[in-house]
Amino acid sequence: MEEKSFWTRFWGHLHTINHHKMLVMGLCFRCGMWKQGLLHDLSKYSYVEFSNGIHYWQGGVRSPNVAERDEKGYAEAWIHHKGRNKHHWQYWTDNVKNAPDLHPVVMPDNYFLESICDRIAACKNYNKSAYTDWDPLNYFLNTQERYGMHPEDAKRTEILLRYLGENGEEKALRWYKELYHQYKRGIPFTLS
Repeated sequence: MEEKSFWTRFWGHLHTINHHKMLVMGLCFRCGMWKQGLLHDLSKYSYVEFSNGIHYWQGGVRSPNVAERDEKGYAEAWIHHKGRNKHHWQYWTDNVKNAPDLHPVVMPDNYFLESICDRIAACKNYNKSAYTDWDPLNYFLNTQERYGMHPEDAKRTEILLRYLGENGEEKALRWYKELYHQYKRGIPFTLS
């Protein structure tokens, strides 16, 4: 692939993250999550995430974190990002007494719903006009990511994304909004 100039990568990456942020914000707002929509992914504008995003920009067709991970064996920007954004299941891992590994814990419902909005927006951002309401579920099912999540979160993710694919965005977001209002009243999600 032809090497792009710094300014091409700068403006391209800025456009990609701004577009993603606006998509998530719109989805969160439609679910009633005003504050989370406004504050979503602000760490992407921090030095480590933004500068690495410019350096590894992939033309807006895949995450720069993938290219950084391919080159270095890890993605410094992702490590920074997941540790500051509660809508990523990786944030919700902890050490368990007498166990050598990190273990996932169930995400709080509000951050879980934000993660669903984030997944939808990421698929829209990268798939552009080819996006369908099945893309978030297909991406989720075709990655190894679900195996690291808490089993309850993996199950909930599949249920909500399958509902999106089967019923379309308008109906799905109405249901997600009902779930968010249920959370605000202190009632845990019931998805079965």
